[in-house]
Amino acid sequence: MKLYTKTGDDGTTGLLGGDRTPKVSARIQAIGEVDELNALIGVVRLYSNGDSLDPLLARIQDWLFDIGAELACPPGGKFQLSRIGSKHSGVLEQSIDGQTAQLPELKAFILPGGSALAAHLHLARSVCRRVERTVLALHEFEAVNETVRVFLNRLSDWLFVSARKYHMPRHDRQWLGPHSGCDSR
Repeated sequence: MKLYTKTGDDGTTGLLGGDRTPKVSARIQAIGEVDELNALIGVVRLYSNGDSLDPLLARIQDWLFDIGAELACPPGGKFQLSRIGSKHSGVLEQSIDGQTAQLPELKAFILPGGSALAAHLHLARSVCRRVERTVLALHEFEAVNETVRVFLNRLSDWLFVSARKYHMPRHDRQWLGPHSGCDSR
């Protein structure tokens, strides 16, 4: 079997079940951004060096793959998948609570960075927020399961807490409000 099929040369792509849709559709945009986030989590795993964070990162990659598959099954299509449930968000919540209990109270905004792992976790968090916005935009026109939407929101929270765990405190900055001490140059 050849890798290239040429069926997408007309600007469409196939969904699960065989339906074709424009590559610029909101659904394909959402699927692509979930794929981008999954690839970025793969990069984060390179920096985790087998840390205790890595097994959950691997599970998250599997779950993102499941979300992509679910998004590839539009409402009313031949196939309907629903693999992400509240238990997945529950796993993230449990991890968030455990990590938060080990951290000092957050009293300042954190500049993304601090270590290679923290910086990549922050990047994944910001991409996850974009994915969430894209999925919500799709939901305005075609239903997306609530459990997927909740999971993406919880994942961005988890990525923030995880980044904070691996962050070097010297990069914390007090929030002084807009224009405080800002030079207008």
